Amino acid sequence: MNNLVIVESPAKARSITKFLGKGYTVLSSMGHVRDLPKSTLGFDEKTFEPKYMVTKDKTKIVAQLKKEIKKDTTIYLAADEDREGEAIAWHLIYALKIQKHTIKRIVFHEITKNAILNAIKNPREVNQNLVDAQQARRILDRAVGYNLSPLLWKKIKYGLSAGRVQSVAVRLIVEKQKEIDAFKPVEYWKIIAKLAHNNEAFECELNKINDKKAVVNNANEAEKITNECKKHGFVLDEIVKKNTKQSPPPPFITSTLQQNASNMLGFSVKQTMVLAQQLYEGNFNIPNHTGGLITYMRTDSYNLSKEHLASAKSFIANTFGEEYVAEKTRVFKNTQKGAQEAHEAIRVVDCSITPNKIRDYVDNGIYALYKLIYNRTLSVSMSDAQIANMTYKITSGDKKQYVFSASGKAILFDGFLALASNSKKQDIILPNIKQGTKLDTKEILPTQHFTKPPAKYTEASLVKELEKNNIGRPSTYAPTISTIQTREYVLKDDDKKLNPTVMGKLVNEFLCANFKEIVDYQFTANMEQQFDEIANGNMQWKEIMKSFYTKFSSKVKKVEKDAPRVEFVQAESIGVCEITNKVIKVGEGRYGPYVQLGEKLSKEQEEELKLATKNKTKTNLEKPRYAPIPKGINPKEISVEYALKLLSLPKILGKYSDNDVKDEDIKVNIGRFGPYVQVKSEFYSIKNIDPYEITLPQALEVIKEAKEAKAKAIIKEFKKEEISILNGRYGPYIKYKKKNYKLDKKLHDKAGKLELDEVIDIIKKLDKTPTTRARANTKTATRAKTKSTAKPKKA
Repeated sequence: MNNLVIVESPAKARSITKFLGKGYTVLSSMGHVRDLPKSTLGFDEKTFEPKYMVTKDKTKIVAQLKKEIKKDTTIYLAADEDREGEAIAWHLIYALKIQKHTIKRIVFHEITKNAILNAIKNPREVNQNLVDAQQARRILDRAVGYNLSPLLWKKIKYGLSAGRVQSVAVRLIVEKQKEIDAFKPVEYWKIIAKLAHNNEAFECELNKINDKKAVVNNANEAEKITNECKKHGFVLDEIVKKNTKQSPPPPFITSTLQQNASNMLGFSVKQTMVLAQQLYEGNFNIPNHTGGLITYMRTDSYNLSKEHLASAKSFIANTFGEEYVAEKTRVFKNTQKGAQEAHEAIRVVDCSITPNKIRDYVDNGIYALYKLIYNRTLSVSMSDAQIANMTYKITSGDKKQYVFSASGKAILFDGFLALASNSKKQDIILPNIKQGTKLDTKEILPTQHFTKPPAKYTEASLVKELEKNNIGRPSTYAPTISTIQTREYVLKDDDKKLNPTVMGKLVNEFLCANFKEIVDYQFTANMEQQFDEIANGNMQWKEIMKSFYTKFSSKVKKVEKDAPRVEFVQAESIGVCEITNKVIKVGEGRYGPYVQLGEKLSKEQEEELKLATKNKTKTNLEKPRYAPIPKGINPKEISVEYALKLLSLPKILGKYSDNDVKDEDIKVNIGRFGPYVQVKSEFYSIKNIDPYEITLPQALEVIKEAKEAKAKAIIKEFKKEEISILNGRYGPYIKYKKKNYKLDKKLHDKAGKLELDEVIDIIKKLDKTPTTRARANTKTATRAKTKSTAKPKKA
């Protein structure tokens, strides 16, 4: 037998190999092997036909897979069972050119022997509807990103990006910040009474005044109530007893796993998904276990298989006792529109593999996440907790108008709470007091409070909000949140709260003003529903693109022509430099946040300064100095001292001399590509040394090491013409003045033998040919038709 099984990752391949016999070869495609080209829009603007290509990083992988395919090879496409996985399987067919081979699409929800063997026995065909749903998302996102991003370059700043889902996520965070900024705190007071009976003390809180919710607005009201309560004392007026049940929460789906892992374990959404992927794929050295530990982690279904439920109940009965098994099987349903209910929730594959059994064989992060999933999995099939609740209603005042309350609870039967080792510690016991008893007053504490602004989003609460608004799908939450932070539209503070940057706000304002429909929550949700309709075979994806793209592309042209360039917010003063007596400001420019020393000159002053410089006459006018704020530093938290440190560059460390130069200044500064040392027109990158603290000996060492490395890299030099042939990371190349020219691979072996006229010919030919990067920027920026005029400018 000649069977080739293609999965997405090497880890999954290693796990599955252990379950299949000698007739099977299991290899990995390392995810997608085909995609839209990066240098162009990637689809026909009239027919919307995609122009897929094998990506450069996958050419070797495709070649290796082809080598394994013979005429009689049966090919099993075993990519994940979601839309993205279906598209990967579909792309493999065309990339490998195996249309005439026997192709079997297999899916499984867990990487266990039974699941894999069952999938092999029950193959199906590639589901074209799922593929088309993925294509629709990919083409639509490409259309939005490749049209809006160049527009942002032109109107705001070069290098920005926009996306159908990421821009909506940024809008959520920006609007939350607007709510917070507009919030005005309101004063209110709480009144806590410390009471006792027979030397048993407890606390109660003012709950009602005259049968209405207690509202105490200021210190005078609080003092009045406190004095009246002291005067009239407290009486236990009513005892309310009520037994309740506490049921376990539903099993995990992608969004709730991400939220719980964030809130309980402190994991980022991205970190959670990476660890969950490892748990799913397996590849651990755990005694008596092979394969994955959890089921597939991208799902929005709460369903659990009958086989798992039966196994879980048996394990619970044997471990905890029959009384801990739920009386009825709980059924949970996702109320979100478009939820895919066909798959299972996230659960462990085997309840007998307790967290303690894997602890010594996996790292701490994997163990913690597995324990979280394990406890949630088991709890679903366990009994409700039985809780006795008791509330004391305590009155005071001449007409018993002030009602205080104290609550207690006791766990009668822990049920699923038995999974928490400290469940009994949740008891809150009130002293045993009879109704009508007058209580001893120990202390009455009125405390001032102020209403708090809305909470900023965390990664967990943002996932919840995205899900609530039907924005994105389980597979998109992590990359979306990661992207908006990588782009620095949003930064995470020390409390793990998400804060919009000035750039994030500017991009959001521009998109809301000009493309309101794109960043509209309902539009994004509607598109998700249309993708679902495509997946169900009810809609054609190219028709959806046609109805969207015609209006959208014309809107892009109109905005490109009519919309003004975005003005940045003026820098704000943070203090004054004691030495120069100049103002120090912090602002945000097109190339990021910066500090500024001195006021910006008016146009008239600039002309005056220019004239004085030309005529060499004295003037008090000076242009302000600027310095970039390093990444990761919050501009709002910058002090005068730190600003002056940033402004200390550029500075001269001393003099440098060698065979080529004599007594030239050694300068240190920070540029576009990081800190550097400069001698005349030569630049030497600084690594692992603080540019603000670098000494002259250290700078000399940096120059020495760089020159030695350069000397080793020199293949041939034509000093008079300022031309060098150098060895680079990707092979030999020509350097002419400050410009580099890539040598054709055919010339690599002859690089040292090239004569000057040959080198000049190569330079001339390459100067006439646009570089790959220039072509990419040109085509991307103008939707594959018009040349881009967006170019980065100096700060």
